[in-house]
Amino acid sequence: MPTQKLSNVKIADFQEFLTKAGCKIVRTNGGHEVWAKFGLTRPVIVQTHIEPVPEFIIKNALRNLGLTKADFFRILFDL
Repeated sequence: MPTQKLSNVKIADFQEFLTKAGCKIVRTNGGHEVWAKFGLTRPVIVQTHIEPVPEFIIKNALRNLGLTKADFFRILFDL
């Protein structure tokens, strides 16, 4: 698999990844969605008004979920 970057990820793709990773939207507040999953120490916050999703948001979510960059692409693209 070629190296892929976490930049230029569309909001819809990131939301799809979170769904496949077992997260669910627990609430929406303004331009932010709060995603949670059993066992997470803190929720994942997605800014729905900024596209593409900033890379640091994706990295923070991966760290919180205990996943790697390779896991992100494997889950998102069903590899």
